[in-house]
Amino acid sequence: MDLSCYPLLGEWLLDKDRSLLYDLARRGKTLWEQRIGIVSTMTFLRHGQLADTFAIADILLHHSHDLIHKAVGWLLREAGKRDKAALEAWLRDAPGQVGGNGSSTRPQPRYRTMPRTMLRYAIEKFPEPERQQYLAK
Repeated sequence: MDLSCYPLLGEWLLDKDRSLLYDLARRGKTLWEQRIGIVSTMTFLRHGQLADTFAIADILLHHSHDLIHKAVGWLLREAGKRDKAALEAWLRDAPGQVGGNGSSTRPQPRYRTMPRTMLRYAIEKFPEPERQQYLAK
């Protein structure tokens, strides 16, 4: 499934509306449909388009299943291979964070709240000292 969804569905959606992938991630009836939502973004990454991967990763950020954690981490790692700074910014931002909202409690950065498996996959290619900084909660 992983090896077929991005060359088929991802390629087909390359110049089309991608809302289908967001729907699969949010409302897929099975974890495999949800996984297709993120894995299909590999095609976009290969064309230098990272936004959909980060957006769908946000949808699946706190999913309960380990197979989703692995898929999201894998695609985040692939995004980081293309633009490490963008991955680091995504990891350090809090979900939905757009700026100061006047709240006294500060939202936690994604890397602090995301499943450990997802984080480990995402930062796998980082130099060891950087990896350890992210892993130290």
